[in-house]
Amino acid sequence: MNLSQELKDRNQGMCELCNTNEANQEYTVTPRSGEKNEDMVAICPVCAEKLDKDKEGFYWRCVEGSIWSPEPAVQALSYRILHQYKDEAWADSLLSGIDIDETIVQWALSAFEKQEVHKDAFGNELANGDNVVLTQALNVKGTNFTASKGTVVKRIRLVPDNTGQIEGKINEQTIVILTKFVKKG
Repeated sequence: MNLSQELKDRNQGMCELCNTNEANQEYTVTPRSGEKNEDMVAICPVCAEKLDKDKEGFYWRCVEGSIWSPEPAVQALSYRILHQYKDEAWADSLLSGIDIDETIVQWALSAFEKQEVHKDAFGNELANGDNVVLTQALNVKGTNFTASKGTVVKRIRLVPDNTGQIEGKINEQTIVILTKFVKKG
């Protein structure tokens, strides 16, 4: 993506990571959308290539300077790069010596988070609106009925903070069902 004038002016046309080469492209620091310049970093072709392919940490010693940038996106990307090399003494030393805002650290580390997903008893990924089949009979607490094995539960909803639970209707009653007792239908 071409470099906007605002990003170009922010670091006098230089790459905001290495501060050596001329910047010619915008790099969006995920998970931000890149709709605002505050979400992007102006980088040079060398840094762009290294971000995608290079796993050798020596090149990235340049972020020893960029981590101190006043721009949150530059700090976040620099921190993310440092975190990748935290097992190397130079990166570990720098990480332990910096004090940046916790929201920037969370932004940087969000790239390493794995989204937890709801899975049925057989490891199939579940989504809101799926139909599932009960793999065993379940006593439904607070009611006077048992949901028999093979019962189809239509249009389930995922419980947001618990990947081991879903919600569904059985006998016109919404209940919480453990994912280990269902099979995606």
